[in-house]
Amino acid sequence: MEQNKLKVIYEDNHIIVVEKKPNIPSQSDKTEDIDMLTIIKEYLKEKYKKTGNVYLGLIHRLDRPVGGVMVFAKTSKAASRLSEEVRNKTFKKEYLVVVDGKLEKEEDILEDYLLKNEKNNLSKVVKEGTKNSKYACLNYKVLKYNEEINLSVLKINLQTGRHHQIRVQLSSRNHSIYGDQKYGTRGRGKQIALWSYSLEIIHPITKEKMVFKSLPEINGTWKIIEDLKLC
Repeated sequence: MEQNKLKVIYEDNHIIVVEKKPNIPSQSDKTEDIDMLTIIKEYLKEKYKKTGNVYLGLIHRLDRPVGGVMVFAKTSKAASRLSEEVRNKTFKKEYLVVVDGKLEKEEDILEDYLLKNEKNNLSKVVKEGTKNSKYACLNYKVLKYNEEINLSVLKINLQTGRHHQIRVQLSSRNHSIYGDQKYGTRGRGKQIALWSYSLEIIHPITKEKMVFKSLPEINGTWKIIEDLKLC
């Protein structure tokens, strides 16, 4: 991914908000494929003619196949304050997702305990009290149901940030995400229909509430959202 293809949604002296393309790691991993941290550092180096190392703080991650809005810190002070927002749950994330089937409720809160298997990088729903399990909570709202293709569009508000949380919680209820290669039943070989749609933060310096939004390209599976007023 070339630097000039980086989509910058917002930038100031303290933060940079970008749209992550699907299938790019948030940070370097064992594949050694180019990642968002590297891409943005190269962008900042070129834009500001910087030499040497460029500071960039990773505040949150998106699974590799997932695209959408992300915020990075350009100073250590901004990184510290944004990380504190994550811990205090004033850092709010909303996702768009296309799932199999029709949900019983138009809106609901899903609560589970998840256990991650480090060997195969998968998580599963387990009973409360299971050793090493973590509490997971999200709430959803159904935006649309297409009876012809039996798919629903949901807006997800993530209350906790567990490993593969949205994917696991929905698949455990037989509403797996379309195109999910790990937990899905439909759309294998397609791009996962999970997108980081909205990010709300308190600016780490000005203390202003800021909301940033991003939508996937309206093609393929995402054509289902073309009649929805989202941004």
